[in-house]
Amino acid sequence: MTRSSGVVTRDPAFVAGHPLQAGCLTSAAGNAASIFKMMDVSRHKSVDTLRGHVRDVELFKDHAGAGLL
Repeated sequence: MTRSSGVVTRDPAFVAGHPLQAGCLTSAAGNAASIFKMMDVSRHKSVDTLRGHVRDVELFKDHAGAGLL
């Protein structure tokens, strides 16, 4: 992942696998994907481990600063 990130940015340290995977899984959760399908795609064997990668989907919904950007 970090080797191919030079296409997007000049600094490969800027892109790491874990944040990308967490973002993907969080998006999947926000789109009501099955937890079993998410585990299959991410190859997690434990629901607890998968849960650690999924961020709070509701965190930025109705956020007070939504209109500022």
